[in-house]
Amino acid sequence: MEPCDLTAIEARRLIGAKKLSPTELLESCLARIDAVDPAVNCMVARDDSAARTAAKAADAAVMRGDALGPLHGLPVGVKDLENTKGLRTTYGSVIFKDFVPPEDQLIVRSVREAGAIIAGKTNTPEWGAGANTRNAVYGATGNPFDPTKSAAGSSGGSGVALACGMVPIATGSDTGGSLRNPAAFNGIVGFRPSPGLVPSDKRPLGWNPLSVLGPMARTVPDLCLLLSTMISDDACDPLATTIHGKAVRRPEDFAVPAEIDLAGLKVAVTPDFGFSPTEKHIREVFAEKVGLFAHLFGAVDEATPDCTGTDETFEVLRSVAFMAGMYERVRDTPELVGPNVRANVEEGLTYSALDVTRALKQQTVLYKNWQQFFGRYDVILSPAVTLSPRPWSELFPAEIDGKATRTYFHWLANAYAVTTVGHPAISLPVGLDRAGMPFGLQIVGPRGGDAKVLAVAAALERELAGDIRTARPVPDIAALAKARPISAMPGFLGFD
Repeated sequence: MEPCDLTAIEARRLIGAKKLSPTELLESCLARIDAVDPAVNCMVARDDSAARTAAKAADAAVMRGDALGPLHGLPVGVKDLENTKGLRTTYGSVIFKDFVPPEDQLIVRSVREAGAIIAGKTNTPEWGAGANTRNAVYGATGNPFDPTKSAAGSSGGSGVALACGMVPIATGSDTGGSLRNPAAFNGIVGFRPSPGLVPSDKRPLGWNPLSVLGPMARTVPDLCLLLSTMISDDACDPLATTIHGKAVRRPEDFAVPAEIDLAGLKVAVTPDFGFSPTEKHIREVFAEKVGLFAHLFGAVDEATPDCTGTDETFEVLRSVAFMAGMYERVRDTPELVGPNVRANVEEGLTYSALDVTRALKQQTVLYKNWQQFFGRYDVILSPAVTLSPRPWSELFPAEIDGKATRTYFHWLANAYAVTTVGHPAISLPVGLDRAGMPFGLQIVGPRGGDAKVLAVAAALERELAGDIRTARPVPDIAALAKARPISAMPGFLGFD
């Protein structure tokens, strides 16, 4: 095993024990990036000199016996939507193709202060719009299990970097599933926390709970370690306050997943929340996977909250959020904005104040439906994504099982069903589907139940690790190192 393939927790333990130096770990990660990234194109901006300087400083701190942060010496991939001081940050937009931020965004500053070393920026769709990681600045990111297929998104670069062992931890963000979708497609773990648990200093609508920041990793304990460094009650975010009005969120409460007795849980399973366009293949794989571990739970029912009106509600509220951040750019420089962002702004312009009011009212109805449902169940299990990975050359799935999709993001409905009501959810890798691609299981918890979701995921991860049908899949790194560069594939750059 190369150092870059170690779990974050094991690598951090070895660093603290002076058995692995941060420089050794970083060099292993950089070598893996050099060997594999041409095949997948996920690590898109690097400053190896700065990373090596940081690693040497981390080495010195260890040798001096300094107090070490929880992420001390761990290389991290940072999503290219997140400002990183001194390192090019483009948001996947040609407007910002040469932008170098003068300071770190809060989430980046937090992981740096915890001791992490920035290994590079990870690819994302333009402004995070659409779950196919492809843009006109850096081109497409390929799936490590088949580079001709989509890595999902919008945290697709982070998902691929983790799957390939380029970094042990990575940052991401999620509106319609952007932490969970790439986790599912690439065989790693992505967690959407409750709004405000990880504070955001960039959300243009401060009280809008649709968009959140969060962690990605290869295992649930690694993800918890990273999450604990992101949590604070920072006043920059009006949603970053308390849990159930009782106590300020404490990072130490999330650093290690709690123990939980799966046999004491009542679980609901649904392939589609009653409305999402889940393909037949994924429905069948989901049923097979659940059949392998359902006995671990106290009770398992096929059930779902009433999600009537979720599509319409999410479409309106998502457009409002895009209008807040993108209207002026689409108005002033439409030729420099890609089709997904333009579509969202143009859709938003068709809505009236009454349309937005109705969407907000229906969101409240949906929220109350979910609270009633969670009075009977501990967690919900579903497929994280409605379909198996398709070619990245397809900008978005225009049809599923022969039926046209509503929007370019309709195929994300299993994820945005959860987003709309603000509950926490995680995507856990559970083997492969029938096409030989990773399958992601979504675990959804009750309102504010972040710790519960993480505990269930960690317990289930341990139980499933010993069975090839359910264990986390790993891409063929040697084959990727020999594969032709993805940049040589037709349509690699832009939206042709």
